[in-house]
Amino acid sequence: MIDRAKVEQVLGKIRVGLMADGGNIDLVDIKDNVIYVKLKGACGTCPMATLTLKNWVEKTLKSEIPEVKEVVAV
Repeated sequence: MIDRAKVEQVLGKIRVGLMADGGNIDLVDIKDNVIYVKLKGACGTCPMATLTLKNWVEKTLKSEIPEVKEVVAV
């Protein structure tokens, strides 16, 4: 089982970059090693949001928490 506090800790590092561009990210849920997040602010409407999610958010979470299977935006 993935520790919610650990996910929040990693998302905290990611948030710094997102907030610099007017965005943010919230942890919605963790089910079966899949992390569900909501991109907010500028990130919620950015055409590059999918790339940000997969190439930065998911990659970072997987590198720090190997049990993570996937990160999904809701």
